[in-house]
Amino acid sequence: MIAGNSHYDVLLVDDDAGDANLTRLAIGEGPLACRLHHVKDGVEALAFLRRENGPYAEAPRPDLVLLDLNMPRKNGREVLEEVKADPDLRTIPVVVMTTSDADWDIEEAYRLGANSFVTKSADLDQFIATIHALETYWFGTVKLPR
Repeated sequence: MIAGNSHYDVLLVDDDAGDANLTRLAIGEGPLACRLHHVKDGVEALAFLRRENGPYAEAPRPDLVLLDLNMPRKNGREVLEEVKADPDLRTIPVVVMTTSDADWDIEEAYRLGANSFVTKSADLDQFIATIHALETYWFGTVKLPR
């Protein structure tokens, strides 16, 4: 266990059930004690982050958000823009994790305040290695606000 929290909360915002299951598997096998919370679109993500009444009233403040770009109802760009404009949420690190590697998507994500941009690998071992690297970096290397 890397020094710091006894556990970390990660919010995954992704409408792809397969990617969500792989992320849950990778975090479960990861080097740190992380709890993965999963929502399927941007509307749910903002409700979770704002702890809106209903299923998210008791939601923990995540230590990290893994955000897909292309989702129904409210896409990742819209979520990113709202999170980084909100004084209560803007310090939460947001890693855009998407299948895109288009220059426009990368530039737009950073312009909107993404802390990192990662292209999802189609290779299972590489996907899992990427999740482990994100865990180690965000929870073992950098200093996060509390």
